[in-house]
Amino acid sequence: MFINKDQVKTVAIIGTGVIGAGWAARCLHRGIDVMASDPGANAEEALREVIANAEQALQKIVPVPEEKKGKLIFTKDIEEAVKNADYIQESVPEVESIKIPVLKEISKYAKPNAIIGTSTSGLLPTRLQSEMVNPERLVVAHPFNPVYLLPLVEVVGGEATSEEAITTVMEFYKMIGMKPLKVRVEIDGFIADRLLEALWRELLHLVNDDVATTQEIDDAIIYGAGLRWSIMGTAMTYYLAGGKNGMRHFMAQFGPALKLPWTKLEAPELTDELIDKMVDGTAEQGAGKDLREWEQLRDNCLVSIMKGLSEFDHGAGKVIKEDYAIQKERLSL
Repeated sequence: MFINKDQVKTVAIIGTGVIGAGWAARCLHRGIDVMASDPGANAEEALREVIANAEQALQKIVPVPEEKKGKLIFTKDIEEAVKNADYIQESVPEVESIKIPVLKEISKYAKPNAIIGTSTSGLLPTRLQSEMVNPERLVVAHPFNPVYLLPLVEVVGGEATSEEAITTVMEFYKMIGMKPLKVRVEIDGFIADRLLEALWRELLHLVNDDVATTQEIDDAIIYGAGLRWSIMGTAMTYYLAGGKNGMRHFMAQFGPALKLPWTKLEAPELTDELIDKMVDGTAEQGAGKDLREWEQLRDNCLVSIMKGLSEFDHGAGKVIKEDYAIQKERLSL
């Protein structure tokens, strides 16, 4: 029997980079204490900086008084971080030779009924749980940056993962304002990153072939498809494009174009020249603001879009409305 969502009072965050810090900020804001651990020299300072930055956006979604928020404790020691945790989130670098030993160590010291989530963009849970104690409690919990704002978390179980662990942890993610998506088949890259990877590969070809700059490509998304994607996915967008006859008409009209050589899904070789084009192009786009300014701009825009969607009880807007209601009850706001 795993700890249920209402029993989660303390979360351990192992690895406090961009993703781990985002998990920490999301939990702290919803009144859950966080024990964080990272061996980096300036890890605690960087973590607290990210959390402070995240709070500016989180307060606009679910206003929480300071006394209702969780408490943060930082330690270099994994055992100290996890031994009393009700849920554990590992977010160390995306390398099997690092993750597997860390997950083994976490599982050795964690409470038997504590579920362990691993943040990975595509590593398979069956491999990651291979050396764990009680491997049935490991789930992939793949979030999206910024983790403290974007609701989606892909949940994937391995061969040893119990259905109870998946069901239980999905309820916990809902409680902290997320939209858990169960990936029913253990597949490399899961769902979202397989889609993003296809777009990324085509982007690299367009830059490599001098068809477009990074700014022009981003403009093509920002002012077009990107706006639609915040409302509905590609399948529903094309369903509407089919008019009254829906997807069948769309497939009949535009299906033949799939045979045309428009795209190149195989990635181009990452030559020094291509890397320089990507670096120079994005540096030019980013000029004039430092990293934290860009993060705040991104967060403010995301909050505005999600709050706009909430007026229609739709998409990510529906999630943040539900999150507000949950936290209002949980924290007596």
